Amino acid sequence: MRSQDVRTGVFRPEQAAHVSDTTYQERIVRAEPRHSDLFFSREGTYFGIAAEVPWNTRVCLGQRMVLLRPDPAQMDCRFLRCWLNSPIMVSYMNGFRDGSVAERLNMPTIRALPVLAGPVSEQRAIADVLGTLEDKVALNRRMNETLDAIARAIYKSWFVDFDPVRARPASGQPTGMSAENAALFPARFGQSELGDIPAGWRVCKLAELAEITDCLHSKKPARIESGKTLLQLWNIRDDALLDMSDPYYISSSDYAEWTSRMEATTGDCVITNVGRVGAVAQIPTGFKAALGRNMTGIRCLDDCAYPTFLVQALTSSALRDEILLKTDSGTILDSLNVRNIPQLRLVRPPTPLLEAFERKCRPMRARMENNIQESSTLATLRDTLLPKLLSGEIRVKQAEKAMETAL
Repeated sequence: MRSQDVRTGVFRPEQAAHVSDTTYQERIVRAEPRHSDLFFSREGTYFGIAAEVPWNTRVCLGQRMVLLRPDPAQMDCRFLRCWLNSPIMVSYMNGFRDGSVAERLNMPTIRALPVLAGPVSEQRAIADVLGTLEDKVALNRRMNETLDAIARAIYKSWFVDFDPVRARPASGQPTGMSAENAALFPARFGQSELGDIPAGWRVCKLAELAEITDCLHSKKPARIESGKTLLQLWNIRDDALLDMSDPYYISSSDYAEWTSRMEATTGDCVITNVGRVGAVAQIPTGFKAALGRNMTGIRCLDDCAYPTFLVQALTSSALRDEILLKTDSGTILDSLNVRNIPQLRLVRPPTPLLEAFERKCRPMRARMENNIQESSTLATLRDTLLPKLLSGEIRVKQAEKAMETAL
């Protein structure tokens, strides 16, 4: 997982697995996690990541995890989390990766991890400064989750469940929307190959709304320190945004080759063909990139330029069912053949409704994109401040001024 959210050591209780009381008691025999402890992942997806145990939450250690309990007389818990998740330590711990299937840190290595720290009072001051940045990143994350849920719910209500149509008959039920938008929906249903849909609407194929372009089927170009961006699977978030905290840069000549079919730009979508089949992301404003391997680009046609409708359609439950129908099961990995993507079916509403949806939901997507960019900037500032604070190059007061500018 290559995410700024993970790098901050955010504990997400809603994503945790639940265990029985018996299993819980078995797992806390040696130590029961408490606030001011840290979970530390020694292996797997979250290799080398530390997260604080939250307040008022009964939790136990999962597999491939270690509990760290700092001595409060010598080490502040929040500071230790910041230190372990810093680029300095990420680079250090990556030196222990051996390329095996199950890369791990053994207990002697974990116990011997270096910690650069001053007095506890100084640690707390540094943790307070960095914590302010992390709180803002967490707030942006929660805001994006809310905005994403709202946009998905509106799309589902309007274009999957057709709630405004169901609410319009003589029963007089409220539609839950403005009278202007409600008037754009018909009062009855008609039949289609996908079941009942609003009268006058039609089922169309994705190719009627968008241009679909396959990635270049060549050897993956070499990664370089800086250059042009080649999108990778790990850049695609579950909320259809891009996480560019770990960009894959290629040379200008490679970029020219890999954009010969399509250069992904503002409003375009990419969908994955292998691995996380059907994972979708939309290119944010002002960003350009080449399509990586096993990706397909989707760009609105000029006569249907509604990018927010496009991304919400591609991530909807209705299109997910279509994608499952057209996914080929392989011995090792399932795959979505690029020839099947143009054939994906969806319900197309009239143009006035597409325009109304775009007006309502595009500002939400724009805010989400801005929040991602801001969080990336704040995370970079956090990673820059920590070594400077530790070395004494800057003082806490100077760091606070830098934060005021960023915030």
